[in-house]
Amino acid sequence: MKVLDAEELRVAEGLLFKHLPKSLKVYGFLTGMNRNKVNTVDVVVDKWPDFKVIICRPDLKNPLAQQLKKKVSYYSTDEQILRRMLTEENSLDWSTYFMVGGFDLTHATLLKDVSSARGVNAQLLCVLRTMYLPDCSTLPPIEIESELQSRISSLNDSHVELVNNSWKFGGDEAEYWNIKNLISNFPSCCITDDQGQPVSWILVYNYCAMGILYTLPEHRGKGYAKIVISTLARKLHAEGYPVYCFIEEDNEVSYRLFKKMGFTDDPSYRAAWFEFNF
Repeated sequence: MKVLDAEELRVAEGLLFKHLPKSLKVYGFLTGMNRNKVNTVDVVVDKWPDFKVIICRPDLKNPLAQQLKKKVSYYSTDEQILRRMLTEENSLDWSTYFMVGGFDLTHATLLKDVSSARGVNAQLLCVLRTMYLPDCSTLPPIEIESELQSRISSLNDSHVELVNNSWKFGGDEAEYWNIKNLISNFPSCCITDDQGQPVSWILVYNYCAMGILYTLPEHRGKGYAKIVISTLARKLHAEGYPVYCFIEEDNEVSYRLFKKMGFTDDPSYRAAWFEFNF
């Protein structure tokens, strides 16, 4: 097992590009890290440079990692090597709480077996579709009146509490710091009201996926979601970021929205989130 340095991270990003869209979550982490975005993970591989497994895990030397829920992501093309890294090598700290997100659902049995053998409890949190937009030319044209155009901007630190309290997975201190990190260091888009307060917004996670899309109930039905998605997607694409998101499998409303916006998914592939030692 090897921990990648800065130059190797840049090479690994290019290698993972060949495996899109299934490698998107780890590729997104590396995209952010290679653009000097604040992050809380280090990256290990089974071997270099011909790796079969790459894991993003909490960087325990980073103080910010202690404030956030410990989150792990990986991409693997070989289940036997993945099993070896999880059982025989110190690729993860199994003594404490952590969450593995965005992994191939077909690995669920493997993760359950490994955690059971270690006496660690595990549970499936959610199953999601991976929606990907490789080319922004497929985005539908949206006419925006000049008055509304003037109210499109980015989120800032004063909006952290509003976003945290509105997010279905937010509301606690850990997610407050998570959202503050995202707003401070990654692109975002919002539409404000006449007083300059956000009424619709979308963020980018530290693995560069679009997410936390929300419109205040009293402002829905105006097409704001389409505007913030389109605006942020074009910005991400222009700056060299991947343009993608995860949508819960039972969220048909969001799925249809992103499909109409030109995003595609692989019906045979699902990404899953597990938590351990909860």
